[in-house]
Amino acid sequence: MKHSIHARHHHFHWDNSLPPVATIAPGDVVELETLDPGGGQIRPETTPAALVGLDFERVNPVTGPIFVDGAEPGDAIRIRVESLTPAGWGWTALIPDFGLLERDFRTPALHLWSFDPAAKTVDFKGLARVPLKPMVGSIGLALAAPGAHDVLPPRRVGGTMDIRDIGPGTELYLPVEVAGGLLSFGDGHAAQGEGEVCGTGLESAMKLAARVDLVKGLALEGPEFVTDGPVQRHLDGQGYYVTTGIGADLMQNATDAVRRMVDLLGRRHRLAAEDAYMLCSVCGDLRISEIVDRPNWIVSFYFPRLVFG
Repeated sequence: MKHSIHARHHHFHWDNSLPPVATIAPGDVVELETLDPGGGQIRPETTPAALVGLDFERVNPVTGPIFVDGAEPGDAIRIRVESLTPAGWGWTALIPDFGLLERDFRTPALHLWSFDPAAKTVDFKGLARVPLKPMVGSIGLALAAPGAHDVLPPRRVGGTMDIRDIGPGTELYLPVEVAGGLLSFGDGHAAQGEGEVCGTGLESAMKLAARVDLVKGLALEGPEFVTDGPVQRHLDGQGYYVTTGIGADLMQNATDAVRRMVDLLGRRHRLAAEDAYMLCSVCGDLRISEIVDRPNWIVSFYFPRLVFG
């Protein structure tokens, strides 16, 4: 059975007291709309100055919640993403006091994208072409703890995980903490690098279809997912630029690796620092390359060369 859910059925916090907007049986398909992750605060006419007053209480709205019949604590809900269709426009922003390099980028910046949802790439200021790969940043269930919980941090029941590979064909498993699970979706991206380092990808409203199943007795400690094939071929064609951060602190290493990639892209391609940083967030990938040779670890940042043609 199919269920259609409009984006007006959205909420801004995980809260197990929210009434479900739909009840489905295991095996049903849900077709729903999500608002853009700015909750409508950013429009095609928005200027960077508006980012200073961005209301984070309205960021990352999620559509739902959906009650899955028969789901109980100790079970898992399986979500297979069948399709994702982004809107024909989106945005990437440098928001003050947000993102991995927030201390380096104090001035707000905003890039508004326009694209054909069926296209394979999208232009960035005539400087690069970014491969499109729609994904859903937030899929989550309600927590057992009462009250309203911030929608942004990921948790054991999912939420805003921002994992690029949770897209069409992927099966995601989430542990159930409350009856019915109370499943919601949001935070659509038409493209995003692993790490989403500036805090935003190519943010876009989305139409989504997913098949929802129930796995009784699968008591997971946290989210698990299975992809249906290779996950990075849309970026691999011409190799990568790679920078590293090396030291005893993984967060500092990540910061150093991204900062060095921003410098590299400026040096090799004469990109302004804010443009390089936004591109890193929509198509570059952070990786832990080494974590056993104490006392120092390596975090690498991979940037796909094909975006420059």
